[in-house]
Amino acid sequence: MTNNDILKKLRVALMLRDDQIVEILELVDFRISKSELGAFFRAEDHPNYVECGDQVLRNLLNALVIHLRGTKENPKNPKAVLAKHKAQIPAKEGASERAEFKAKPKDPERARGDQKPGQSSSATKKKPFKKPAPKTPVVEKVKYNFGKNKKS
Repeated sequence: MTNNDILKKLRVALMLRDDQIVEILELVDFRISKSELGAFFRAEDHPNYVECGDQVLRNLLNALVIHLRGTKENPKNPKAVLAKHKAQIPAKEGASERAEFKAKPKDPERARGDQKPGQSSSATKKKPFKKPAPKTPVVEKVKYNFGKNKKS
């Protein structure tokens, strides 16, 4: 992996925008413009592509430590910092409010992960089986001779 790949993966994983990365780098007194930073994120065959040097990546990693953890005098909670980044991401116009929308399955019984298919939630709460009352015969039992004489 190149330094550019590491930089790209950090940006995606931490949900950072270019202007936020510039601010984070200023925590360690390393100044870089958004256009210089954007050149690191370009494709390798692009004419304005620039390889990210070790110094830039090292300063970014040191600045991320300060940004996420804080200093000894002023410690921070990294999860709270990441939640703040996530809240700052603007929602797209066409997107629904629920990003994790999942379509309903055609067969709801198959969608149940905690039960076998064919076993619904009502099957887990079984009702006691009541034996039906014996049926009274409607017609008496008659033996048919099928046209044979009773003498045999």
